[in-house]
Amino acid sequence: MRRPLAAIFLLFLGAGASAAPVSFKRVWPEWEDAIDFQSYSEYRTGKEVVGKWTVLRSQPEHRSGLYFMTRVENHGPPVPGAAFVIRVISVGSVETRVYRFPADIPKKSWLFELGLTGRDWEGPKLQPIAWEVELDDAGGNILARETSYLWEKPEKR
Repeated sequence: MRRPLAAIFLLFLGAGASAAPVSFKRVWPEWEDAIDFQSYSEYRTGKEVVGKWTVLRSQPEHRSGLYFMTRVENHGPPVPGAAFVIRVISVGSVETRVYRFPADIPKKSWLFELGLTGRDWEGPKLQPIAWEVELDDAGGNILARETSYLWEKPEKR
């Protein structure tokens, strides 16, 4: 009777140990206009207000752009010195454009709005053909990764 219980216990331990402490719960690309970020408080004070999220832009002086809404789940310790890396291919180009956004990842669920703004994105009607969002730790190790369907060549059946 002890052997089956021990096997179940080891299986339970192994399942918990294999779960990654940092993962993406959701990554969603979406166009945002500059006005979408302005609140009443900002109108009065002139300071951009963010709540329980972080906004990072490729060109901080511009707000309109293609944003990758990225919900990060971190069940481990905080991750200082991390960086989001966005790779994107747009219409009319075979070149992959790469953008890097340094960020500290807190220990909890946190939303990051990663914006390709200003000259880095052509406008609201242009959608990316393919994209990849990656979160690297300070040493360059990949913590989480999400891609669009067309980023990788589909397997042949």
